[in-house]
Amino acid sequence: MPTQPLNVLFLCTGNSARSILAEAILNRDGDGRFRAFSAGSNPAGTVSPWAIHTLDKLGYPADGYRSKSWNEFAQGPQFDLIFTVCDSAAAETCPVWPGRPVSAHWGIPDPAAVDGSDAEKAAAFLDAFRMLKRRIDLMLALPADSLEDVALRERLHAIGQEADGR
Repeated sequence: MPTQPLNVLFLCTGNSARSILAEAILNRDGDGRFRAFSAGSNPAGTVSPWAIHTLDKLGYPADGYRSKSWNEFAQGPQFDLIFTVCDSAAAETCPVWPGRPVSAHWGIPDPAAVDGSDAEKAAAFLDAFRMLKRRIDLMLALPADSLEDVALRERLHAIGQEADGR
């Protein structure tokens, strides 16, 4: 097991919903083995209140999150893993990150794009949370410290393609 936690960056366009949820999940469930961060290519400027509500409702830390640009991380920390969690961010030209982070795309439907009743919005955020939690749980089960970068990249990509346990 590595002596230092692995630094993980979750990227999305707006950094207001999915990437925030992923950051919160990994920071709590990673048991100190990971330090998760999130950012966006075109940050919304605010975190979705539904993301905060979802985290709070499910017992995850819900304070201290903010929507921020990926440019804040251009000089560090050095990331070990980088995940895009929305299709538009995956299609963008990302900055060149220091080191050689392993990256994968874990596309999740945007719960912030759901129009409808409060119940429909809450359900969309719970569904996004559930999909991210499942993928993060699968990642946490990997023996990441013993895999070659190419094999790890393939395994992480496969997790993003997994059925979400329905």
